[in-house]
Amino acid sequence: MPENNGPDDRKTEPRQFINEKIVRQPMSKRDMLKRALGLFATAVIFGIIAAVTFAVSRPVAERFFAKGSTSESIPVTIPKDDPETVPSEAETGSVAETEPIEDILKSAMEKYPFSVDDLNTLYGSLRTLVQKADKGIVTVHSVKTQTDWFNNPVENSSLFSGVVIASANQELLVLTPDGAVEDAEAIRVAFSDGTEVQGTIKQTDKLSGMAIVSVSTADLGRALLEEIKAIELGNSYSVKQGDLVLAIGGPAGMVHSTGYGFISYITKNVQITDGMTRILYSDVKGNAGTGTFLMNTSGQIIGWVTDEHKNDSNKDMTAAMAISDYKSILGKMSNGVAFPYFGIKGQEVSAVMNSNGMPLGVYVVDVNADSPAYNAGIQCGDIIKSMGKETIVTMKDFQSVLENSNPGDVIPVSVSRYGREEYKEIQYQVTIGAR
Repeated sequence: MPENNGPDDRKTEPRQFINEKIVRQPMSKRDMLKRALGLFATAVIFGIIAAVTFAVSRPVAERFFAKGSTSESIPVTIPKDDPETVPSEAETGSVAETEPIEDILKSAMEKYPFSVDDLNTLYGSLRTLVQKADKGIVTVHSVKTQTDWFNNPVENSSLFSGVVIASANQELLVLTPDGAVEDAEAIRVAFSDGTEVQGTIKQTDKLSGMAIVSVSTADLGRALLEEIKAIELGNSYSVKQGDLVLAIGGPAGMVHSTGYGFISYITKNVQITDGMTRILYSDVKGNAGTGTFLMNTSGQIIGWVTDEHKNDSNKDMTAAMAISDYKSILGKMSNGVAFPYFGIKGQEVSAVMNSNGMPLGVYVVDVNADSPAYNAGIQCGDIIKSMGKETIVTMKDFQSVLENSNPGDVIPVSVSRYGREEYKEIQYQVTIGAR
């Protein structure tokens, strides 16, 4: 037998395997159509999901980014009115020149056969104006927590009217009586459609009796924001005796009430703390506690009702602070800045007073107790001649220096004080306060 010494030493032939390439059959037009429809349906489904997700998350995102935005806010500006730009009788024609025209108009109106339809047309126009303005009126709830006889917490809410005067920096600014925010633990603002949101105090001014409340626009729906219209602040220097005015806000003691009347009288150059103002008297009903605003026939706010300037001689009239004299204050308040406070009532030294030996300047009629002027040593009868580097001759000079200062600034004030038959100049350092 042959000897087997190892593996088979026979030569092995390489084996051939079948190598095949699988080729996909070409797609038919029907298959291509099915695939295209499938892709289209998938795209539609994902599009719907994305749209729903965007719609749901957008309000949250807007609120988040609005609160977290680090961009600088745009200052709210309220342009001031200059009483010198209001046309005088000399510019518009003398009384003697206008009397014939007035007689012609009076005669024509006496002969015109007015009907009830004419009256309805007139009041229809006023009603439309009021309805438009009412979209800018809100109810301010002042929430305070008290305790009853059994020491249980009880929430009390007082209602005040407010008027939207501006919309800026993702917020609505509401002008309202300062009683609406005084000692309030929470502030809620209700709009005409019933929407009620949280409000925050922007700034208050005890001397004018008004406050600014801020409402975030992120808390309001798009439809409501489009409906709300800020009411423009008018020029009260152009208001004349006999003008027709509308009372909005809460003249009847209830928010969203209205009234009509006429300007009966205007008192000019009324001394107030750190300035002068005009007081508008009207026969229209007004409620200062709830908050009442006077509006002209152009739909502009020209003043707000106050009880401060009422006395026995005009107790049956409604008194209103003229808006133009407070625009500088409202401008700072709208930006959350307190208006500077000096603390005097003064008047300009007239030419007659100056001819009798009194120095030119602002004569101090009264000094508010515990005011910056009082604490510095300024007294009644002093004449303010300079503040800082500015010479003071008129109340406008005084107000300009005060307006351009800031609470906390220390301003050197030079006054003339009469003593021993002569005026002596005294220097004071007055630390400007905040209203």
